[in-house]
Amino acid sequence: MATSRRTFLKNLSAAALTAGLPPVANAKVPPVFPVVVSTWNFGLQANVEAWRILRTGGRALDAVEAGARVPEGDPNETSVGLGGLPDREGRVTLDACIMDEQSNCGAVVCLEHIVHPISVARKVMEQTPHVMLSGRGALQFALAHGFKKENLLTPASEKAWKKWLKKGKYKPIANIENHDTIGILALDANRHLSGGCTTSGMAYKMAGRVGDSPIIGAGLFVDNEVGAATSTGVGEEVIRIVGSHLVVELMRQGHAPQQACEMAVARIVKNQPVKSKEIQVGFLALAKDGDVGAFALQKGFTYAVHTETGNVLKSAASFYA
Repeated sequence: MATSRRTFLKNLSAAALTAGLPPVANAKVPPVFPVVVSTWNFGLQANVEAWRILRTGGRALDAVEAGARVPEGDPNETSVGLGGLPDREGRVTLDACIMDEQSNCGAVVCLEHIVHPISVARKVMEQTPHVMLSGRGALQFALAHGFKKENLLTPASEKAWKKWLKKGKYKPIANIENHDTIGILALDANRHLSGGCTTSGMAYKMAGRVGDSPIIGAGLFVDNEVGAATSTGVGEEVIRIVGSHLVVELMRQGHAPQQACEMAVARIVKNQPVKSKEIQVGFLALAKDGDVGAFALQKGFTYAVHTETGNVLKSAASFYA
């Protein structure tokens, strides 16, 4: 939507010059909101649930939580929530974080037995003086607040893990959903931003491994004056550059979301010129005016954008062809 409006204004200025009229000077693109954006193909269904809240004037924070819960609760999604592929010991451990327009944030890491870590992260944000709870403490907190303890290792994921054990080879494969995360960002009718990020982490990871997804500033960052960003892929490389915070700060400096995402990816390439050719990292950003940007190391990163005109899946441009 933002690009088409810019094209319209450019054409309007050209027509005005042809007619001998003054051009449209410093014309600004009208804000687009509400809007919700999510990473990967499962972002489409996440967006649908988030939009139910946004279209009736609901809060962005409620929208991102509701949207993130969709893939978390889907046993067929092996990189998020229920059905997530386990660590090399066969344990499904979940990571998530959430952040609102007032810079309030909460996170859980290495959480077991709870289907919706995004909702536990919100409870941490709203019910404790802390930002992050981990492992046994996170589980105790969740159970104390009414969350149900469940077995997250589905028969399909257990079968895949046992097959992996025969070789025990560990190598992330770009875009083969063994490391994908859902990051979701929303701008509501009041022009407030919020974001959420949730994952089961890399398949067959070392026990206790935590990636970028639950780390505020790495997997997610929201600045209500500027915009929000989230990331997906190999979290270690995102952490090294504090990726989502970097994207938002670049937007604060005046860069459009698309350019900010491209610059963050370029930073990873500069830091890891060899490794970056073999892994996937993608960034997704949403500006205060509803403009959206996305960019990845490799081809194949998809993201979904829902505005009043519909819900569309898009393919991000990439650094490597």
